[in-house]
Amino acid sequence: MSIVLVTGSAGLIGSEAARRFHDRGFDVWGIDNDMRSVFFGVEASTAPMRSQLESELPKYRHFDADIRDVAAVGEIFSDGARDIEAVIHTAAQPSHDWAASQPHTDFSVNAVGTLNLLEAVRNNCAGASFVFLSTNKVYGDASNSLPFTEEDFRFELDGNHQYYEGIPEDFPIDQSTHSLFGVSKASADLLVQEYGRYFGMSTVCFRGGCLTGPGHAGTELHGFLAYLMKCIITGRPYTVYGYGGKQVRDNIHSSDLITAIEHYLESPRTAAVYNIGGGRASNCSMLEAIQLGTEIAGKDLDWHYSSENRVGDHMWWISDLTRFRQDYPDWSLTYDISGILEEIFEVNKARWEAEAR
Repeated sequence: MSIVLVTGSAGLIGSEAARRFHDRGFDVWGIDNDMRSVFFGVEASTAPMRSQLESELPKYRHFDADIRDVAAVGEIFSDGARDIEAVIHTAAQPSHDWAASQPHTDFSVNAVGTLNLLEAVRNNCAGASFVFLSTNKVYGDASNSLPFTEEDFRFELDGNHQYYEGIPEDFPIDQSTHSLFGVSKASADLLVQEYGRYFGMSTVCFRGGCLTGPGHAGTELHGFLAYLMKCIITGRPYTVYGYGGKQVRDNIHSSDLITAIEHYLESPRTAAVYNIGGGRASNCSMLEAIQLGTEIAGKDLDWHYSSENRVGDHMWWISDLTRFRQDYPDWSLTYDISGILEEIFEVNKARWEAEAR
């Protein structure tokens, strides 16, 4: 028996990982206690996805455990010690807005929870690869100092600028505003790197841009494209925060991200760090996303503008994918923004319309 253990297994990336590695013949152990419903309310609950995984995947085993619980985590890893080949750690408190309201919870989930998992791997299955879903928020808002040009619908860099193709991994993280969420994730990110270097473990930090897909339970505080499309379909009001709606995000489909993880696990490295996102192939501003989403849905969006941007928010973020492509040249993106939004619309349209009635 070969086990891939996935934390946050009923979330967007975790469930995609569970299905992919189950299809490849692995036993999949999932840890998820539906903290997302605590963070964002019942509409963000991962319980429906957990039920799907348990009913559809015969080799899936679920653990309703909290990654902050040292004893519970240790027991799970002790049970599977000889057979765990990889840990894909996606569980997190993912919102910088929510983190400011509950700093202790945010830090304990993101930083301490990651430490608990790393220790469990080191003590039980040190040969397993550890994949951590980090975030571009570890860089703070330093990218906002770049010399952007303000265009009609977005901010943009000159084509000759060194960061035109995206922000690389050696971009500075100091002297910037991160949000408390960014700090808790940066702490976890450094722990993952240090366990790789200090203990010789195979570890990787994927510093993601916007992670998205049709399985995202998008809410106002987390899940940009999914929540936008949900608001368009249901008629729910939508608020754009700051920067004239011209802030740019790259977006990567959950399937493309899991494929990147597969490539890493086939040839793991020690203390690897990669910026991962849609890059130049899959990015949009808020205004561009609204325009494209309404075209796909054939409906207008009831949106409003707040001049106050979110603390630590990026004016422009595109991930430079060069380092990952150099190390794993067979990987490529298969979705762009249009394809992502179209799939979110097609998969969720009927359900969201029913919910709005």
